[in-house]
Amino acid sequence: MASVEQAQAALNAVQDAGSGRSLIELGWIQAPRLVGDRAVFRLALPGFAQAQRDRIAAEARAALLALDGVADVQIEVAQPAGGAPIGAAGHGAPGAAPGQLPDRQAIPGVRQVIAVSSGKGGVGKSTVAVNLACALAASGLKVGLLDADIYGPNAPTMLGVADRTPEVRGEGAQQVLTPIETCGIAMVSMGLLIQENQPVIWRGPMLNGIIRQFLYQVDWGERDVVIVDLPPGTGDAQLTVAQAVPMAGVIIVTTPQQVSLQDARRGLAMFLQMGVTVLGVVENMSAFIPPDAPEKRYALFGSGGGARLAEEAGVPLLAELPLEMPVREGGDAGRPVVLSHPESASAQAFRALADRIGAAHLVTA
Repeated sequence: MASVEQAQAALNAVQDAGSGRSLIELGWIQAPRLVGDRAVFRLALPGFAQAQRDRIAAEARAALLALDGVADVQIEVAQPAGGAPIGAAGHGAPGAAPGQLPDRQAIPGVRQVIAVSSGKGGVGKSTVAVNLACALAASGLKVGLLDADIYGPNAPTMLGVADRTPEVRGEGAQQVLTPIETCGIAMVSMGLLIQENQPVIWRGPMLNGIIRQFLYQVDWGERDVVIVDLPPGTGDAQLTVAQAVPMAGVIIVTTPQQVSLQDARRGLAMFLQMGVTVLGVVENMSAFIPPDAPEKRYALFGSGGGARLAEEAGVPLLAELPLEMPVREGGDAGRPVVLSHPESASAQAFRALADRIGAAHLVTA
């Protein structure tokens, strides 16, 4: 008959896919014991590791069933750890009246937070967020990038760090992630914590938990600004960020075409309704610049849409970003265009956007 020590040794071989550390060491597998011919343990995964739950349960079950005398395995699933920001009052916590949201809580060491949002996918929002972060860093600011697109995290690929894993310190609700340093910025993303091509199949509460962890349980250090790359739409991620942290404001990204503008209007209206400052509109893919004729411009998606949206909302048109092949090439290669082709029209437009944002909201903040 197997012993408790043998059961613990078997479970010690089950590892976190991101860090490669034993789940026993991380405290995610707890209290292994034997009850007759049944092995029992508690599974206490933090919010960001919930996507690994099925894989972990299967590996742990197989490891225990291989022991002599173990005929069954019982897994006690604990409440996801780390679902609330460190030091923040949750719903119903002291200082918050029933049914009220807690006050927005600043991120220690971070001077300003700026979100980049879009009404629909495919307009280049992540490209804007990544290049804006890199351009701000190149201007001398200390910049962080939080990839809050949990279901479709693209920032690791765009920054060339998809094969890296952030260090995790502590256990449970006290865990702290160390952001990955690359291209002059510090970044965190769900894409750094899951396996390639692994889907994240979560409902709202779990999404809320991981975004709050990225805000408050990451060692951001001293940052002039953290850029938050939001997913498209007007859903849980936008609500969580807008309600959790005070922001300098949000940038709305759109293309000139009507379909994109319709969704961008909805997103812009949502932030205004929630009392979040809209810094302005960025029109992406304003015109295509062919590599063999850089003096030409082709309005593939129409023209003037971003200016109309900005005028309707009474906010500035911050930039009209051209579409060039180096933008796509830089994103695929993990070297954003502002760094890979600094002389290009796109890179110059991104730097002008960064200068405008920095001068208005960061340098004098």
